[in-house]
Amino acid sequence: MKYLYLILISFAFELKAETILFLGDSLTEGYQLSREEAYPAIIERTFKKENKNIKVINGGVSGATSASGLKRLDWYLRAKPDIIVLALGANDGLRGLNLIETEKNLSLVIKKAQERGMLVILAGMKIPTNMGESYRREFENLFPSLSKKYSIKLIPFLLEGVGGRPEMNLPDGIHPNPKGHLKMAENVLKVLRSAL
Repeated sequence: MKYLYLILISFAFELKAETILFLGDSLTEGYQLSREEAYPAIIERTFKKENKNIKVINGGVSGATSASGLKRLDWYLRAKPDIIVLALGANDGLRGLNLIETEKNLSLVIKKAQERGMLVILAGMKIPTNMGESYRREFENLFPSLSKKYSIKLIPFLLEGVGGRPEMNLPDGIHPNPKGHLKMAENVLKVLRSAL
């Protein structure tokens, strides 16, 4: 009887899904695509094919900034995610927002998650030089700096192999198409796999 109890307990632990929250903007939401075509859903399907018990929450909202993402975080935390993939900041950079505020907002998201025992993975972002070379450089350096400061894993660039490639994007040239989301999923999985 004792052994049966132990087997049932271990089975229950195996059944518990690991929950991953993707907190982001339109890139995560899957702008103009179905939720199933967005990279978080692709990642969930990939893990299911590998018989990994992973549940994904797509917390992407078009137009989201680091500030609005921080405001939404408490709502998502009710689901008690185990891992957060933090993919915010692109809209801050495109709008030329104060990077001190962006850093503060992203730091608060990271600290809130870490205080709850969540593993944080940060997605690096890049922007064009519209706001000037100095701003662009400061923006891009923000992500590796936060990764080092909080000892968290970094996806060097979420849109690696996607940004600037017409065949990977919708006609607007900004948002990834289904092919682009497949590549983004690949970029995220490279880092996410080492965290599971």
